[in-house]
Amino acid sequence: MKNLIIKTGILFFLISLCIPFRLYAQSKIGYVDTKKIIDAMQESRDAKTRLDNLVAEWQTQLTTLQDSLKLMKEDFEKKKLILTDQLKQQRTQDIQTLETNINNFKVQKFGENGEYFQKQAEFMKPVQDRIFLAIQTVATNEDYDYVIDRSGSISLLFVNERNDLTAKVLKVIEGK
Repeated sequence: MKNLIIKTGILFFLISLCIPFRLYAQSKIGYVDTKKIIDAMQESRDAKTRLDNLVAEWQTQLTTLQDSLKLMKEDFEKKKLILTDQLKQQRTQDIQTLETNINNFKVQKFGENGEYFQKQAEFMKPVQDRIFLAIQTVATNEDYDYVIDRSGSISLLFVNERNDLTAKVLKVIEGK
């Protein structure tokens, strides 16, 4: 609750800094719920499906690699008493190489700057662009000075529903 009050206070402070005092009473502020808009868009659901399919493919590849590693380790444990020192060294090195490959694969696909986040941004960019353009269209057509997204971490303690532009933005996106 304390964080909510702080965030709300910061939001209103930032808005008040952006608006000259004499114009404050004349400014028109609307809000949208971008999560609601994203959930309503078929393009968004398609992008999520594409990303989920990629993740499933990568997960299958990872499972295959991990199964191979497990088999290599089990085989090595069974045979290490009869292997020559040279073969033990070779198999140990093979296991370490595969472990490194598995770790690299995880970082490459799911790491901080991994392919998952790149693909997510790539698939969602057209959706985000359409939403931004629709918000801009509605705000310009209805003479709004500011439009706030209520779906994020910023909480609005009170909103007058007549300033909710979400449905109007969805109509613009749907071409209605």
